[in-house]
Amino acid sequence: MFEQIKHNMETIAGVTIYPILSLLIFFTFFVGLAFWVSSYKKEKIDELSNIPLQDN
Repeated sequence: MFEQIKHNMETIAGVTIYPILSLLIFFTFFVGLAFWVSSYKKEKIDELSNIPLQDN
C-alpha cells in the first residue's frame, strides 16, 4: 500500500515543498507557544492555578 502512495506522490510536481512547509509551520507554532508561555507573569500563573481551589 505504501508503494502505491509513494508512486502517486512522486508523480505530483512540486510535492517536495509540503514536508518543508509543514515542518516550518510546526516549528513556528511551538516556538511561538514557548514564547507565549514564557512571557506569562508569575502572579498571573499563581492566580490561574488557584482557580480550582476557590469557592464560588
